[in-house]
Amino acid sequence: MSKIKPSQGAPYARIMGVGGYRPTRVVPNEVILETIDSSDEWIRSRSGIASRHWASEEETVAAMSVEASGKAIADAGITPEQIGAVIVSTVSHFKQTPAIATEIAHKVGAGKPAAFDISAGCAGFGYGLTLAKGMVVEGSAEYVLVIGVERLSDLTDLTDRATAFLFGDGAGAVVVGPSKVPAIGPTVWGSEGDKSETIKQTVAWDEFHADRPEKFPAITQEGQAVFRWAVFEMAKVAQQALDAAGIAPEDLDVFIPHQANMRIIDSMVKTLKLPEHVMVARDVETTGNTSAASIPLAMERLLATGQAKSGDTALVIGFGAGLVYAATVVTLP
Repeated sequence: MSKIKPSQGAPYARIMGVGGYRPTRVVPNEVILETIDSSDEWIRSRSGIASRHWASEEETVAAMSVEASGKAIADAGITPEQIGAVIVSTVSHFKQTPAIATEIAHKVGAGKPAAFDISAGCAGFGYGLTLAKGMVVEGSAEYVLVIGVERLSDLTDLTDRATAFLFGDGAGAVVVGPSKVPAIGPTVWGSEGDKSETIKQTVAWDEFHADRPEKFPAITQEGQAVFRWAVFEMAKVAQQALDAAGIAPEDLDVFIPHQANMRIIDSMVKTLKLPEHVMVARDVETTGNTSAASIPLAMERLLATGQAKSGDTALVIGFGAGLVYAATVVTLP
């Protein structure tokens, strides 16, 4: 017989508040065309992107996260001191250690919460959300701050015609807390490591030195392979998440996929046979691909503009480098 006292958590967990931060500089496609041989029409037709936000020197990973987190905490109606854990998903914090989550926790006034970073690329928000749900239900934290943040402009090769136009910067955050009813469904997640070379960093940090001739490390990808995988495989994962939550497509109010590419989004909507009443996030047009930040940023904009409302049922799915993915059904805060 175990002598360990069982954990005392909440019956369920939910997203209580959401916040976002987009850098002040807006970068239209015309700027991208200064370094690649392409056209605005080609970029829009291939990706749906018209502009993106790029961070200034002052808009660091930590600074953007603090801004987004403050909004999420206020939206949740709690104080920073009530945060019991901070989870940050990012691939663009360049220090291996310490985790940027510790700095963010301190700057938002969270006291002494558990704080750690995760690296799951564009699926990072879904991974963080799942971990936060487990903490709340298990009882190790009553409120968890989940942040997706990227400064991908630092990892963009502006001479690479395949990727120069894709990436943007920003931060999105949510507060996950206790709920008396189910409000975050089961997560369908996983990885396909045999495809890990399709999205990758060009040079590993331990191979890069300032006195060597290589370019600074950048993100590269095999566009067609990623597109096919996302369109055909991620629609299946999205359907599995709906099935796991006991939700039919017609029961959805909102669909918030990772904002990677408008063609991928439109193809997933078609494959899933989503009804016309389902609001689909298409934040990618003016925000670009912000990796782990894209889903909470899109969620925040839908709620702020009234295109979605509190209590709506939403399907969220992220997918990217690894290749990894995570999908779940949530009730919007």
